[in-house]
Amino acid sequence: MSNTINVLIAEDEPIIIDLLKNIFKQLSNSNRDWNFKLHTTQNCDAAIKKIDEAIMGKPFDLALLDINLPPSKQRNISSGEDLGLELRRYFPKVKIIIYTSNNDNYRLNNILKSINPDGFLIKSDIDYKGFVKAITRVIINPPYYSPSILCLIRQHITDDFFLDSIDRTLLHEISKGTKTKDLINFVNLSKSGVELRKRRLKEIFNIAEKGNKKLIQIAKEKGYV
Repeated sequence: MSNTINVLIAEDEPIIIDLLKNIFKQLSNSNRDWNFKLHTTQNCDAAIKKIDEAIMGKPFDLALLDINLPPSKQRNISSGEDLGLELRRYFPKVKIIIYTSNNDNYRLNNILKSINPDGFLIKSDIDYKGFVKAITRVIINPPYYSPSILCLIRQHITDDFFLDSIDRTLLHEISKGTKTKDLINFVNLSKSGVELRKRRLKEIFNIAEKGNKKLIQIAKEKGYV
């Protein structure tokens, strides 16, 4: 990064925007080599406009994205996750910090895989000092993950099997109560293909019982749903 660090903040809560402004001011005061130029936005459309401007001007070096944002009225972008994908597309060197109050393991796993953020924080894990530490770490030596994200990653590292996107989608939909006959609407499989996948998942998790209750229980314990 250059000494002038171009920062996009996408956050719909004014209180958090003010908190982040104070954090960047503190970081600038503690390290005179860091000169932050902040671009604050409160919805997806405003963030998209800033991204479009940066494409034609100075690229973003750092982005802080809340997952839950008012969706775009103009484009198919409805969250901080979608904004992260746009940033990765246009600014390969940008460092992205995602933060959220959402603790749904399925959603968190998708974000890890789709964006591979340089920082990933669960709001309940961190306080003001935690935010300062996370931003500093991402600027100097990423990645930085808050404790809940680290726990999720460790759970999956210790597994000696691999669940692909179809497996995770099936588990997610089954946990929501989606019936087997309707699962074909969410994955590119026939009904028999869905049944084969379900049997494979039960073998992976060493489940002998019929039905889905035990399957979802174990999948939740392992952080897949």
